[in-house]
Amino acid sequence: MKNSTERFFTVRNMVFIALFAAIICIIAPFSINVGVIPISLGTLAIYFAGGFLGSKKGVAAVCVYILLGAVGLPVFTGFSGGFAKLLGVTGGYIIGFIPLVLLTGIFAERNKKLMPVGMVLGTLVCYVFGTSWFMISTGSELVPALMSCVVPFLIGDAIKIAAATAVCIPLKSRLDKIIAKGNNQ
Repeated sequence: MKNSTERFFTVRNMVFIALFAAIICIIAPFSINVGVIPISLGTLAIYFAGGFLGSKKGVAAVCVYILLGAVGLPVFTGFSGGFAKLLGVTGGYIIGFIPLVLLTGIFAERNKKLMPVGMVLGTLVCYVFGTSWFMISTGSELVPALMSCVVPFLIGDAIKIAAATAVCIPLKSRLDKIIAKGNNQ
């Protein structure tokens, strides 16, 4: 019997991880500047990665995305890249994508109907990472940071969670059936 590391590094898994890293790289740069922190489609892409890939493969895809951005590819908001972006005011949110995809994936693996709970909890953790880093890098106090970094995004993130749930639950069921059928042939 193969150990779990060998099962993780299958061609199928690597293709799905690469595919979702590419999807994140394509979707995440689109943003609207509304202040210091832009509105981004990045979280939507992260919800999809966690919902479809689960926790481990989702984290791998997000880490690939972050590494690609860190080395300079323009995959972060506003088509920017570079390690300096991770150290900038939005860097905490980018790093917060890791627990976001992890929690989304864990809940998706346990019970796909609970996936939105994982998305909400993951988003809260992402807010904590991002807002904490924002406060450290700008010297901002908590309430002004929350008013700049969290409050303006609550409705948009709720809409993204609803949209990702509406897409992930039915398509994940179909994808699982296709994969199971392929494994039986």
